[in-house]
Amino acid sequence: MSHGNGHSRLPIDVIDLQFPQVVDIPPPLPPKRPLWPAIVMFLLTVLTTLAVGSQLAASYANNQAPFSNVDNPFTMIWQPIAHPSILLLGIPFSFTLLGILFAHEMGHYIACKLYRIDVSYPMFIPAPNLFGTFGAFIRIRSPFPTRRALFDVGIAGPIAGFIVAIPAIAYAVAAAKIVPDLQTNADILLGVPPLVKIFAALFHPNVPVRWLLLNPVGCAAWFGLFATALNLLPIWQLDGGHILYSLANEGHRRISIALSLVLIALGFQWLGWALWGFILLVLTLRFRHPPVMNRWEYLDGSRRLLAVVAIAIFALCFTLVPLITPQ
Repeated sequence: MSHGNGHSRLPIDVIDLQFPQVVDIPPPLPPKRPLWPAIVMFLLTVLTTLAVGSQLAASYANNQAPFSNVDNPFTMIWQPIAHPSILLLGIPFSFTLLGILFAHEMGHYIACKLYRIDVSYPMFIPAPNLFGTFGAFIRIRSPFPTRRALFDVGIAGPIAGFIVAIPAIAYAVAAAKIVPDLQTNADILLGVPPLVKIFAALFHPNVPVRWLLLNPVGCAAWFGLFATALNLLPIWQLDGGHILYSLANEGHRRISIALSLVLIALGFQWLGWALWGFILLVLTLRFRHPPVMNRWEYLDGSRRLLAVVAIAIFALCFTLVPLITPQ
């Protein structure tokens, strides 16, 4: 048979060989990984945050600022563990803090699952520090398919954690004790983020914010706000870095380097910023942000509006001097 162009029609089996039918095969399921490491790390973090929370509850009952008379964070954690009966006092702090961190990580986790991105279970990090933890993280094992996926995964965590932190910090400020000499008798003072100032003006008008003694729930919510602000920094592969890369992937590295240097410069206000800035600068120079599979995809207006929301959340949570040592 002929097509009228001088060439015979190709047999059907040859056509099938040259142009195989496209079959929509779902991606292979990721291998199942054990859950027990995440459970063990979570239980250890529960223990360390309970220990810290019991000490904070004792300070609050005695009208003392958090972390008063704490020369060594190891002692702050070890003493309650050595006397398990007092660990129950740490429940308000521990459960509030873990709830905020869990909401943050589950925001990332669920977003990854919606885009079929291979991701680990949330992993908590126990630590012998003032808050009993270094936070939590998830490990993303597969590439981001699109810019929208990267944006959604990056912003889902901070928004989820912030939503949980809002009622906790509002309750804590409303229930705060008014202690005029709080600052003079404190070893360490928590900085005051703008969100706390807003609730302080609402619930305690005409009372200096430095007179307010937050209960353990407030200390946990404070840490949640601090962690949210830190994660929203538009640097490297932090949540803010993911958002930045999805919006402006070509300028991501330059902006990350510039903002890392800004953090280092802020070390004259709080030495911790210089440390974070140095770490993030090294990571930015050493490890580039992984590219997305479709980096030409357009981000719609609703996501660009959400980016503005992320900036607002950062502004409400950021504290120039998070930890203050009175002279």
